[in-house]
Amino acid sequence: MSNPTPMSSTAFEDQASGLRRLRPLRPVQVMAVSSGKGGVGKTSVSVNLSMAMAMAGKKVVLLDGDLGLANVDVMLGLQPSYNMANVLAGECTLDDTLIETAHGLCVVPASSGKRHMAELTSMQHAGIVQAFSDLRRPLDVLVVDTAAGIADSVITLSQASQQVIVVVTQDPSSITDAYALIKVLNRGHGVQRVQVLANMVANEAEAQEIFESLRRVAERFLDVTLSYLGSVPQDEWLRRAVRRQRAVVDAYPNCPASAAFHSLAKKALAFGSPQGARGHLEFFVERLVQRTAG
Repeated sequence: MSNPTPMSSTAFEDQASGLRRLRPLRPVQVMAVSSGKGGVGKTSVSVNLSMAMAMAGKKVVLLDGDLGLANVDVMLGLQPSYNMANVLAGECTLDDTLIETAHGLCVVPASSGKRHMAELTSMQHAGIVQAFSDLRRPLDVLVVDTAAGIADSVITLSQASQQVIVVVTQDPSSITDAYALIKVLNRGHGVQRVQVLANMVANEAEAQEIFESLRRVAERFLDVTLSYLGSVPQDEWLRRAVRRQRAVVDAYPNCPASAAFHSLAKKALAFGSPQGARGHLEFFVERLVQRTAG
């Protein structure tokens, strides 16, 4: 019996390339960071949580979902060449917008001062979600920093994520508006689980009090389960990092706020990747369908 003909190096490379194309890409853990009102430090949470996960060895992309009033790029001192407005206009691809920052964190910037981006239709919002399915780079986590409030973009981006994190402070109006956001997500769009993050707190007791006041009213009147993700303390080092346009976990890694963000990142990563698509608009739905089929 004759021996099989050895495969040439070129044929082997072609076959390996084909196998890589056939191999399903791993599903992506998607987290939306939202808040009922502005001024609660939501974008700071998004930036530092994302970078803390990148520092933990994960491949992370942060999407600035405040499409008409971008501020992630400002917070990190970035100067984008392209943003989501260019993607929607067909002027570039989503990959063209990516900016790599410290510790390998990649940012998809939004536009600033463009009213039409804050008034997109539902179809256009869906187009943004679906655009991420063409992002083929290795990716573990997508963090979406939504706008504040209950605008259509907030609802669409939150519903399209597997986890929704609502940032709240001790300000009574922050708690009231957070409840309003959770109510809209739950009653109008079927979101049944929300993670609550207490920000800018004096101590853990204050954080627990904020969470309990929100949990009592939400679970009394809504069909929703609130989980306590954790808290971030008031920290002068965090304010200094903002002034330097740096993430605090990068600029001041040993301060209390940095320790809190690393703890939050560990908890958030423990959510795990989704096991399959849920049957409606969702980021990376093709990868979720591949996971289900596999």
